[in-house]
Amino acid sequence: MPAANTPEKLQTVSFIMPVLNEEKYLESAVKSIFEQKNLKTSDIQVILALGPSTDSTNTIAESLKSQFPVKTVLNPTGKTPAGLNLAIGQADHEVIIRVDAHSVLSPDYASLAIEILNETGAANVGGLMKAEGTSPFQKAVAWAYRSRVGLGGGSFHVGGHAGPSDSVYLGVFRADSLKKLGGFNEKMLRGQDWELNLRIRQSGQVVWFDPRLEVTYYPRSRLSKLGKQFFDTGAWRAQLTVNHLKSANLRYFAPPLLVLAIGLGIIASFLGLGWIGLIPTFIYSALVFLSSLSAKGLGLLSRLALLIVLPTMHLSWGSGFLSGLIIKR
Repeated sequence: MPAANTPEKLQTVSFIMPVLNEEKYLESAVKSIFEQKNLKTSDIQVILALGPSTDSTNTIAESLKSQFPVKTVLNPTGKTPAGLNLAIGQADHEVIIRVDAHSVLSPDYASLAIEILNETGAANVGGLMKAEGTSPFQKAVAWAYRSRVGLGGGSFHVGGHAGPSDSVYLGVFRADSLKKLGGFNEKMLRGQDWELNLRIRQSGQVVWFDPRLEVTYYPRSRLSKLGKQFFDTGAWRAQLTVNHLKSANLRYFAPPLLVLAIGLGIIASFLGLGWIGLIPTFIYSALVFLSSLSAKGLGLLSRLALLIVLPTMHLSWGSGFLSGLIIKR
């Protein structure tokens, strides 16, 4: 690891969390913060940016305030980057850790991340998104997140060696660096973490990945929500790709090319090409079937769910990407 570029060791930490309709996961996410090892309670600050939830999320947040030293700030728009920036504005500690309400931090996450910040001099460090599920469907989605077949093999999904990275999951930031850069871009409703990490790297600072940092993440548990999430993510990724083409990874183009190949093939079959036009569909269906058949660690119901999950993720993301090239977000 490179030597730290600041003589003063970081110690105090602000945890920031944008929250909207998270009644199922909020309590466990907050509790995981206060179960962090090797941190003094006096060195911890927790800030929840509460959006206009339609479930009991905000009531749960108020209950948590009576159990833990938690601070809340209202986020009227409910948008993630706006909530993050509102929480950053209230943060007054040396390190800022972004936490997702769908996530649970490993017990030594914060102390290890601070140690890595001090050792590397990086502006931001992060590790693995450890996707897990409770229902057969959610377990299938979690498997797809962790698989190269599902999300294409980014290091914070499937692992890798510690070192400089383009982007990391969530993020543990030097507060002064984050604030100097103006926080998150509120125009980027998706992909705001990648865009921020690009600005960090463009400023001459380092984004550092370390697989020892693990965060348990619970993905969407309904097909409709999964499809919408991936469509929106694909659309915003297209916007980022257009604006920063030189920094785009080639794997971003696989889903839209898949959508085009299947779509054009189906049209060609109707225009007289016959079954030959359906070859892309047959090949993709076979790959999905084989992936489901060979998926390790999944029960029968989850393997069957993969037959729906994988096409939903790939085709929604690809369609969103193509949409994002046409319609500016």
